[in-house]
Amino acid sequence: MKIKAVYALYKKCYKVTTDTRSNLENSIFFALKGDNFNGNLYAEDALKKGALYAVVDERQYQTNDKIILVKNVLQTLQNLAKHHRLQLNIPVIALTGSNGKTTTKELIHAILKEKYNCLATKGNLNNHIGVPLTLLAMNPETEIAVIEMGANHLKEIAMLCEIANPDYGYITNFGKVHLEGFGSLEGVIKAKTELYDYLQKNNKSVFVSSDDKIQIEKSRGMNTITFGNNNSDYPMQFVSADPFVHLKFNNITVQSKLIGKYNYLNIATAIAIGKYFKVSDDQIKNGIENYIPSNNRSQIIIKGSNKIILDAYNANPNSMEVALENLSQLTDKHKIAILGDMFEIGENTLQEHQIIADLIHNSNIENAFLIGESFAKIKTQNQKILQFKTFTDFKTYLNGITINNATVLIKASRGMALERVLDLL
Repeated sequence: MKIKAVYALYKKCYKVTTDTRSNLENSIFFALKGDNFNGNLYAEDALKKGALYAVVDERQYQTNDKIILVKNVLQTLQNLAKHHRLQLNIPVIALTGSNGKTTTKELIHAILKEKYNCLATKGNLNNHIGVPLTLLAMNPETEIAVIEMGANHLKEIAMLCEIANPDYGYITNFGKVHLEGFGSLEGVIKAKTELYDYLQKNNKSVFVSSDDKIQIEKSRGMNTITFGNNNSDYPMQFVSADPFVHLKFNNITVQSKLIGKYNYLNIATAIAIGKYFKVSDDQIKNGIENYIPSNNRSQIIIKGSNKIILDAYNANPNSMEVALENLSQLTDKHKIAILGDMFEIGENTLQEHQIIADLIHNSNIENAFLIGESFAKIKTQNQKILQFKTFTDFKTYLNGITINNATVLIKASRGMALERVLDLL
């Protein structure tokens, strides 16, 4: 079936699903395949659960006229999303980068929704499936969209841009993340700036932090909207972060619920985008101050006498460094770091973990517990740093001690699931 024909069916519901465990009522079910599953098997089940149609790519599963046969379900999903996006004459903002993508996206959404019917990527559905699903969640009432784009290999951002056709873009930063796929920091920069390549080729615009030398260099010759220092289109001023970030714009002080100076840039980005799209200063202030982080991202949790900074959603060398820097700068007296391994770093894994241990050694952090196979292999002579090969080893140790009146940072890559520490404190 041609895309225009599929689109005619989609317009009956403006709802797409890929999981029969979700709410399928009045949706089109796309039978995606993976290494360990075949969605074609569930086409009839999807219809029984309320889907209007099911899209499959294996002929034996086309058992009635509500089941649509295509050559490739994933390709059809992506083509449908691209076609749908082109029918909507609304601004689309694309967002990528090494750190802070999801937080920045949530902040932009928090501000824009004060004025517009704004749709943003849910969670971190930012890949070749998530981006199409986000685009297909737009309906005729949607006025503006914020699309997060993730990648761990070259050409992925370029491919997502071809689907989403963004009008504006922003790259949060360029850091040591997914080095196994990108090969080096230079590879990261090349991959992320595929967004710039698309925007420049199509005469679109890019938001640029005037304090980021790489952003400035890579965006030369483009239509830029700058923010940050006093020479920017939208000047900002950092005030403090102890622990929550305070900043000023237009002589208005904003008191966020985000911790760490590293979140200042994320907030400043959202404010600049809000200003560009003519959201009022009061609406911007309201959007930022009402935003509360969740999903293990820079959350402050009080447990007994301890203040816990839970930032266990993910980690890489850059984000780990700034988290430790933030912990060191806090005026709290007793500071403890509980850190887990960083994944997907590549051949420099042990070197990067050693750098983190050395940072702790030279900081005012009172104690540090390093958990994981990589952290267990590095060398440290500092008595305030203890190493544990497994979470079970750390759990056994922690059961024998008491932590009171401390500020505790918990951070690791997602695979470590280090939020489990909360149950032990």
